[in-house]
Amino acid sequence: MTARFRGPQAIRGFVMLEALVAAVIFSIGVLGLVSLQASMTQSQTLGKFRGDAIYLADELIGLIWTDVTNATSYASANCAGYARCNDWLAKTGRELPGVTSTVTVNGANGAVDISISWVTQSATQNYSTSTRVLP
Repeated sequence: MTARFRGPQAIRGFVMLEALVAAVIFSIGVLGLVSLQASMTQSQTLGKFRGDAIYLADELIGLIWTDVTNATSYASANCAGYARCNDWLAKTGRELPGVTSTVTVNGANGAVDISISWVTQSATQNYSTSTRVLP
């Protein structure tokens, strides 16, 4: 038996197969990059919300320090009725999605506990801090 020369038809088919394999490999790479970009965007959003929660808690602590004689007015039970605290509550609602906050102020020893929770696509996130404000 002798090998027969198949001509340019066989070569053209082989080149077409190589191009198809290259396109599949390229597509897998592009899908990987798109997935990575989505993951980075989600992480960046979570980081921004966490930073906002930290800033808002620190802002409330600053408000309490500048108004220490009315510190108990910033507790969750009294907050909506006190203008400065109510403004802070409105700001948290604008900055964080699905936010709930709890502020506990102990008038006897000046202990302030702030807990901020917000809802993201993946889960409920929390940030808590504690400090003391003394008159």
